[in-house]
Amino acid sequence: MTEAILLVGGQGTRLRPVTVNTPKPMVPTAGVPFLAHQIARAAAAGVTHIVMATCYLAEVFEPYFGDGSDFGVHLEYVVEDEPLGTGGAIRNAAQLLTGGPDSSVLVFNGDILTGLDIAGLVESHKAADADVSLHLVRVEDPRAFGLVPTDHDGRVLAFTEKPQTPEEIITDQINAGCYVFRRSVIDSIPAGRPVSVERETFPGLLAAGSRLHGVTENTYWMDLGKPESIIQASADLVRGVVPSPAVPGRRGESLVLPGAQVAAGAKLSGGTVVGAGARIEDGAVVDGSIVLEGAVIEADAQVRASLIGARAGVGARTVLDGTVVGDGAAVGADNELRSGARVWCGARLPAAAIRFSPDA
Repeated sequence: MTEAILLVGGQGTRLRPVTVNTPKPMVPTAGVPFLAHQIARAAAAGVTHIVMATCYLAEVFEPYFGDGSDFGVHLEYVVEDEPLGTGGAIRNAAQLLTGGPDSSVLVFNGDILTGLDIAGLVESHKAADADVSLHLVRVEDPRAFGLVPTDHDGRVLAFTEKPQTPEEIITDQINAGCYVFRRSVIDSIPAGRPVSVERETFPGLLAAGSRLHGVTENTYWMDLGKPESIIQASADLVRGVVPSPAVPGRRGESLVLPGAQVAAGAKLSGGTVVGAGARIEDGAVVDGSIVLEGAVIEADAQVRASLIGARAGVGARTVLDGTVVGDGAAVGADNELRSGARVWCGARLPAAAIRFSPDA
């Protein structure tokens, strides 16, 4: 049996207003909460028991996922009264693990979409007889991430969390947010206080001579820390760029969920998702976007690379490009919003109130 801990306690402040009413891992992505993709892929890789470490809006997870039987796994939940950090959350969740001290435990960050070979990571961990194995990916600009240089055998040499100077950028390999722990290592993490695995646990293990193993895999990887990342990830899942057993429909240019209404004269493309009860009116063009349940896109509106919240409205002839409209908000007709604009939940934007100016 392979066990896993899924870290889903973050507040997702960089994603607001998307996360005002919904925790980041539960944001609908390709038609289902993002976590559904992670759980389904873990189950397909042979994981049978998952402990979900929750904190922010913890009450929304169990009603949706239940005991996990619909996904072929056994799901349990641990709630943090106060945020414990990544290491503290792992230690807190370990109380529900059943394996012995030498068993392998997968740990996933709940905001990473990846095509990682999960079973292959576990096998590599066992073959290396490692205390902890880390999935690593190479990125062009590593400054926003934790750097993890390795030797030719994959042994981790150092950790540099979010380098601040050019001299600190000694590799393009970054911590990709998926690990395999020896169970006894988890039990050594201090209990009952905040702990960061990135800043405390991993450097401490390295200093103590523990074997930390890095597995660099050239695969799809997306950190869903920003709205544009969630929108892109959803489109990539719909189009089949990255596989997931949880996508509720065929791969293609769009995914229209049951109960949605799309006029014959509307055009959907780029991996767009239209949620249940949403309505896309005649002449509307929606490209590479997420339209959540009950939302309305009126006639001749143009929506590209945007997220339209539940029960939100986009008026006729309005143009949205790279925009987030919060739950229940209404953007009136003949507006134009671009380049990261965000409309807060419940806000009302009158007709013709904003026209985008590239010189502003």
